[in-house]
Amino acid sequence: MGGIIQKKALEDIRFRNDIADVVGSYIPLQRSGSALKALCPFHKEKTPSFHVNQNKQIYHCFGCGAGGDVFRFVMQYEGVDFGSAARILAAKAGIKLEFEKGSDDETDRSALYDVLSRVADFYRRILDSDAGKPAREYLAKRELSPETAAEFMIGFVPDRWDSCIQWARKHSRSLADLDAAGLVIKSEKSRDNSGFYDRFRNRLMFPIHDGQGRVIGFSGRMITAEEGAAKYVNSPETAVFRKSQILYALHKARHEIVNHREAIICEGQIDVIRCHQAGFKHAVAAQGTAFTEDHARIIKRCADMVTLVFDSDTAGQDAAVKAARIFMRSGLAVRVAQLPDDEDPDSFIRKKGAEAFGGLLANSSSAIQFQVNILQTRGDLSSEVGIMRATRSVLETIAESTSAVQRAKLIQEASRLLNIPQNALNEELAVALKTAQRTAERTTVAAKPPEPVQSVAAPVEERQLAEHIVAEPALGHLVEQYLPDEMFADRASAVIIHAACKAHAENTNLVACLSGQNDPDGSISRLAAHLQMAPSKAGTGEFSRENAVQDLILAIRRRDLKNRRASLEKLIQAGNADADTRDGCVAITHSLKSLQKWKTALPILEEPF
Repeated sequence: MGGIIQKKALEDIRFRNDIADVVGSYIPLQRSGSALKALCPFHKEKTPSFHVNQNKQIYHCFGCGAGGDVFRFVMQYEGVDFGSAARILAAKAGIKLEFEKGSDDETDRSALYDVLSRVADFYRRILDSDAGKPAREYLAKRELSPETAAEFMIGFVPDRWDSCIQWARKHSRSLADLDAAGLVIKSEKSRDNSGFYDRFRNRLMFPIHDGQGRVIGFSGRMITAEEGAAKYVNSPETAVFRKSQILYALHKARHEIVNHREAIICEGQIDVIRCHQAGFKHAVAAQGTAFTEDHARIIKRCADMVTLVFDSDTAGQDAAVKAARIFMRSGLAVRVAQLPDDEDPDSFIRKKGAEAFGGLLANSSSAIQFQVNILQTRGDLSSEVGIMRATRSVLETIAESTSAVQRAKLIQEASRLLNIPQNALNEELAVALKTAQRTAERTTVAAKPPEPVQSVAAPVEERQLAEHIVAEPALGHLVEQYLPDEMFADRASAVIIHAACKAHAENTNLVACLSGQNDPDGSISRLAAHLQMAPSKAGTGEFSRENAVQDLILAIRRRDLKNRRASLEKLIQAGNADADTRDGCVAITHSLKSLQKWKTALPILEEPF
């Protein structure tokens, strides 16, 4: 969300945020000679393998492979996107962000943040006033302490149609601002002829924050029964509030989620608040919507596993199965804590205490065991029809997993729980996966040409070539002159080589030239950090580094020619080749003989791409 930050502003942010200072503000760094080391914040370890290099302004973990620049560190540690990381670093350095012309109007967005923050304070003051007595009594009844209410900025709005409107007039804020923030509703039947009335009335108010802790919306809960009224009313979608991308209390829970590598997933705000109050500070919830793949991706940035703690009723059980499938699709391990009947996390902790809740989490089951348990309570699994239905439902869940290892483990468990041989389940799963693939292919609209498929294991020649160019970027001209981009099978290696060449030409560093690259999973940043900080494995022996680069270029060119020749040979074998095809095959064979040594290869290399 937000406008496109100007390149000059990004360079200023990078320059004024020394990576050692930024990383050191999150984790303790220890100096060891010229290096700065720490226990890696991204995986558990006993011996420091996390290194920070101030000269190159990068970090790299030799244990888990995490690495990159100051922007990537904040993205990885805070679990935010690039734009949010830039804003965090700009705030640290006291830099006012500048945005490209034609991008989203950041000024308007800043005004929304300001209005929402001030209204949250207004609701808080009402809670502490005489008008807030009913809400304070409700909180006391729910055993939520004043300290907890203050921590989560819980407020109250009285049973009036114009509380927020009157506040806006008193503080010279326009009704248009309130409308844009989702705080009022437009109507010709407004009570004061203003054209608007308050969206929230007679409700306990829970501010919703984004990843940076800014108020972006509200959830209002009824404290007294009102016929026909919804129990919860949430802010509508606005320029700053997208409920499919927001997790309640993530701004408070993120660091604990990173530390645990696990998130507790609840259904409601009070459940989350109760968990935090009981010491389980890595709990979050969706905001007024079912869990989405966006939610799963947000969690995936910080954790490897989720534990679902949903209500014990039928709706809660069904929601848990759906959420489990979404999280598994994103590559997360999923556990489900099964609450006793008629309980939710809030009521369970109040009745049984934090220790009992911790035991419940410790004894949580896999998503498959949970699903089988609820299927057993809803139907007869001893009949042929019953077991077939249950098997089909369980396999639909397993099919959502993107990990072959996870699928194998879940199949093993399903076989034991359903008393069905593994080979039979594997056969059914293969059918389910093919069906799902065909369905996806039918429903996918090709809006643009597909991105080239990246190799899972990058060709060793390309990684070695990248290592040599990073070490000696002056040799990059050989790559740019003699190796076209389409011959690279590994995009990360190609991007890093071009960035190293650019850094050499502009007399800057590799980190600066890599910024702005499309690197959603951080793989390019990790590889660049590794190549710069890891001991060199691309030995040159008795030859110069230039000779090594030349040999690697020849190896990649030979690989490309062999692939092309193989395609032509298939046409010849199939009887679909004309004279030009046969001549082309002969020419490629001749070229391959010439591409053994640099001098004999130059006439071929110097031909236009």
